[in-house]
Amino acid sequence: MVFSASLNLHPVFPVVPRSSLCIRNQFSGTFPQRFSKFDRNWSSLSRRPHFITKSLLSERFPKVGAQSTGPIDPAELIEVVRTAAQTGAEVVMDAVNKPRNITYKGLTDLVTETDKMSEAAILQVVKKKFKDHLILGEEGGIIGDSASDYLWCIDPLDGTTNFAHGYPSFAVSVGVLYRGNPAAAAVVEFVGGPMCWNTRIFSAAAGEGAFCNGQRIQVSTTDQVERSLLVTGFGYDHDDAWSTNIELFKEFTDVSRGVRRLGAAAVDMCHVALGIVEAYWEYRLKPWDMAAGVLMVEEAGGRVTRMDGGQFCVFDRSVLVSNGVIHTKLLERIGPATEKLISKGIDFSLWYKPDGYRADV
Repeated sequence: MVFSASLNLHPVFPVVPRSSLCIRNQFSGTFPQRFSKFDRNWSSLSRRPHFITKSLLSERFPKVGAQSTGPIDPAELIEVVRTAAQTGAEVVMDAVNKPRNITYKGLTDLVTETDKMSEAAILQVVKKKFKDHLILGEEGGIIGDSASDYLWCIDPLDGTTNFAHGYPSFAVSVGVLYRGNPAAAAVVEFVGGPMCWNTRIFSAAAGEGAFCNGQRIQVSTTDQVERSLLVTGFGYDHDDAWSTNIELFKEFTDVSRGVRRLGAAAVDMCHVALGIVEAYWEYRLKPWDMAAGVLMVEEAGGRVTRMDGGQFCVFDRSVLVSNGVIHTKLLERIGPATEKLISKGIDFSLWYKPDGYRADV
């Protein structure tokens, strides 16, 4: 990670130990309540007068990426991930200027035939190369061998509503976990608009850096929220978490250069990795929304946590990614708001994890 030479001091937010989040290698498919008394009181602890320099951020916000890509060579794994994402993107590109066949999962949560066709095309690529790997797709659910160390998290069309309206941004997102941690990722972002659609591909592998169209990318070095452009997102359920984020949207709009809501989590995180925005946060996401994007940000030099400041894993229900430099400053507002939701009994337990899947998180 690249920082300027100046020493900007930020108050420390205690990182919740991973052991309090997940039972190591002993998941049963039903997650335990993961917020201990210590977890619930972290915001009060954070007011103690401790400080850190930017060079210590990596110690305060541990990495979420895998230590390695396991027995599969990084070049081989990322090649399959990229091919899978690009294959799905070809399906989307073929449909982007055609009429949409739309159905609904909920009142406003829609799905198109293109979502399903893109996922089917991606699955063919993955299963042809790695027959024994476990796969979690947004549309098709879980398939494969739960004893595998690898779990593919596939969003065949992230930003379906945008796609349905012909409005950028949307993407195909493919991330693969090794023992529960992101190991390789690819996101094909659709840019432009009707009559001028194009794509760019983001890719990353654990310890290998992040790239856009083959060129290495890195997060911005902006160290002030006041000079930052921020991004957030809102789910389909207009619940307490949604209302809280509306308030955060207003607060950060008042103190930053602006807050954008684009509507595709994978794209939002890739924009942080590209250095064109400083941070992104959202409640109520799923593994396929985050698996690729969080690795992209981290490999570009950024930081990833839960919205309460605790250590993140892909099965969590909230995420904050940033360039790292302003991460603690963002948590000064986002953390207490999230803690208030937890104190009200809002469910922040870990989201679904496949039965039998071993995760070192």
